[in-house]
Amino acid sequence: MKKETWKAGNMVYPLPAVMVSCGRRGERPNILTVAWTGTVCTNPAMVYISVRPERYSYDIIRETGEFVINLTTGKLARAADYCGVRSGRDVDKFQEMHLTPAPAEHLAAPLIGESPVNIECRVTEVKELGSHHMFLAEVLCVHVDSSYMDEKGKFGLNRTGLMAYSHGEYLELGKKIGTFGYSVKKNSRKSRR
Repeated sequence: MKKETWKAGNMVYPLPAVMVSCGRRGERPNILTVAWTGTVCTNPAMVYISVRPERYSYDIIRETGEFVINLTTGKLARAADYCGVRSGRDVDKFQEMHLTPAPAEHLAAPLIGESPVNIECRVTEVKELGSHHMFLAEVLCVHVDSSYMDEKGKFGLNRTGLMAYSHGEYLELGKKIGTFGYSVKKNSRKSRR
């Protein structure tokens, strides 16, 4: 197998392309699309987002110490792209993309009503790392769209049409290829022998 060597860069793909909502009391809320995001810890529940300091939302998040991670779907792809390439300094992204700012439980920052999952976050630390600063945050609560709940009370996250970002392209997730632990699970027919 022949491989090429490239200069150092980030090639960890795919990533979730999430819309991060933020806002100051008495001001118009804003949305920022972020692909540099993820889980930091399970207990306590913690996440991170990395944002360039020159972005309009950066100062809002830094000052308020809060934001909401809103998961995106194929239906939200255009809005996610728009919110990543337009500045909240110039446009009202909620209005332009016909998105609904919904009240959060613990924050002034709104949820995006059309998102199937909204994660309320409070910043615990800011790490100034270079081109981006990382906001480490505690998860305060999670909101889920009840239309994806089944009769047993299980949330069908993978039925929402989640979207990922990979090397400049948005992709809708869909085909299941396994479940956690399937590679070591005993075959029920073999175990009966």
